[in-house]
Parts: sequence; C-alpha cells; structure tokens
Amino acid sequence: MSPALRHPTMADVAERAGVSTSTVSRTLRGLSTVSPEVRARVEQAARELDFAVSRQAASLVTGRTGVVAVMVPTLTSWFMGAALTSLGPVLRASGMEMNIYVIPDMAEREAFFDRLPARRNADALLVFSFDLTDEEMARLDDLGMPVVYVSQHVEGRPSVYVDDVAGARHGTRHLLNLGHRRIAFVKTVGASGFSFSSQERLLGYQQALTEAGIALDDDLVVATRFGDKRGVAEALGTLLSLREPPTAVFTEWDEVAASVMRALRKTRIEVPERMSVLGFDDQPLAEWFDLSTVAQSPSDIGREAGELALRLINDPETDETRHVVLPTHVIPRATTAPVPVPGGGAGEGGGGV
Repeated sequence: MSPALRHPTMADVAERAGVSTSTVSRTLRGLSTVSPEVRARVEQAARELDFAVSRQAASLVTGRTGVVAVMVPTLTSWFMGAALTSLGPVLRASGMEMNIYVIPDMAEREAFFDRLPARRNADALLVFSFDLTDEEMARLDDLGMPVVYVSQHVEGRPSVYVDDVAGARHGTRHLLNLGHRRIAFVKTVGASGFSFSSQERLLGYQQALTEAGIALDDDLVVATRFGDKRGVAEALGTLLSLREPPTAVFTEWDEVAASVMRALRKTRIEVPERMSVLGFDDQPLAEWFDLSTVAQSPSDIGREAGELALRLINDPETDETRHVVLPTHVIPRATTAPVPVPGGGAGEGGGGV
C-alpha cells in the first residue's frame, strides 16, 4: 500500500506531535497524567492526520471500553434531563462515551438484570433513582466495575445525592418563621421500584416541627399517587375538611405544589393570602408559577456523579464507599407569606424558629 493510502498509526501521531507512542496512547485514552499542553499537541496531530482510535483495539490493550453505562427510569423528567446534560460533557472531556439504559417499569428492569448488558460494554455504571433489592445490588457488585448510585444514598456504596432531610427541615422552618403552626405535608406514593425522596423529606418536615415544639399531627400528612392531579385535589380536600385546616402546605415536589395551587384557585382560596404553598426542587415551573421552593441542582448531581465515576475508573484504590452530599437552599417567592390573621389580612408572622 502506498504511503498516501496507508492509514495513519499511533507512531505517526507521536512523530508529528514530538512525543512518545505511549504518551499518545495515554492522551487518547483520556488519562489525567498528560499535561494540557501535550494533550493539545497530540490531539492537533491526530486531527491533521485524520487518525481515529479503534475502540475495540484500545479495549484489548487497556482492558477498558471507554464507555460509562447509565441506568435511568425515564428520559422525560426535568431532573433526569438536567443531570444527563451535565454528565455528558464531564465524560466526553475524559474521552468517555455514555450508554443510557432506560428502564421505566419492573418488566424492563427484570429483563435488564437477566442480561446485564453493562457487564460487556462499560467501565462503570451509574444507577439513577432505583430502589434496588439486596439481590439486585449484589449482582451489580459482581460486575467487576465501579457502580455509583445517583440521587440516592446507598450505605456502603459510592453515592451522589442531596440532603433531602436537611432541605425539608429548612423548608419547614421557612414556614414556621412566617408564623405558621398548622403546616400540612403532601407526599407521593405508588412509584414502586423507584427511589424517590418521600421518606427523607417527610422526616425533615417532622424534625423541624419537633424542634419547634409542635406536636406531630398525622391528619396533616396526606398522600397522592405519583402523577395523579385528581389525587392532589382529593388530598387537598381532606386537609380543607379538617376541623382546623392548615395555613400552609409543603409538597414533596414542585409539580404537586402547582396542582395544589390550581385546586386552591378553584375553591377560591387565595395563595398566599389564605394559604401558603411551598414546593421542593426548583424546577423551571417553579419560577413560572413564582413558587416558593426548596432548590436542588440536578446539574451539579450529574457533574459530581461523572467525576466520581471517573475517579473510580482511573484509580481503583479510591474509597468505594465515598458519598458526595450536595446542599439545598430555600428560595422564597410569591406563594409563601406570614400566617393570616383570623378575620383579617396577613399578620406579622411569628418569631424566628
């Protein structure tokens, strides 16, 4: 074959960049031991020569595939979209690709564990928001690759998540500081097999009330099925039929808060003049509705998950029980206000709690 028709080799790239072949190999594998200046030189030489690395060949040499598998319950949620959008660039910057497995129901989940595709074609697995059984987690432990649990805390395994307990505690304190003492909590149920934050957020709500010396009232905690707008209206009806209805409603999700506000509007109960409403997440709809909420950042979660996975891939001695806990913060907007004064407008609120 004439030199003009010969495919360029790693040695050709090394010669043009003025480095060793091993340096070219480390650079194109995305290892962090290569300086930015050398990396730029090697990548420029590879572009000039139209050099492409065969992933299969690289895998034979390094034992790596250059792929991170991601297990998600959906691609349609605000949270998942934001997290994956920030995860992708982190992986690409290290020369890694992302392979997404969407597992929306228990049938798909059973099929996934039957074949365990990640065993054959990934260097790490990120598990987003799944309530796995001990047997399923043990099977993932046996994959022989780092497994990072995302948006959930799994004891003894690397996890990236927000402190939902602290977030709900801060949200409840926001309402307490406005003078509210009858504070309801709307939680969601019915998403079997998936790990959401109902128990943690409920616990934070309860902790804040207890710290404020307010007795817990089970009648103020109501449930609605996940994604059921009619169920939200029924839950609100239960609260409004109490002998002493709440003056504030704290919801597990911003979507639930939006449904609560719609239901209140239909019953001509003004927000926040007669009822304060607080959400959790700070989704785009929270700003549209001018909704007070407890904010988390799925973009930060995705980024941190990718960086933790890369550390575990590149340094097998990294502590595999490491947890990355991200903060939340309260964003007061137009849906929370001081507790209303009986027979009049809003009062001055209570003292700090």
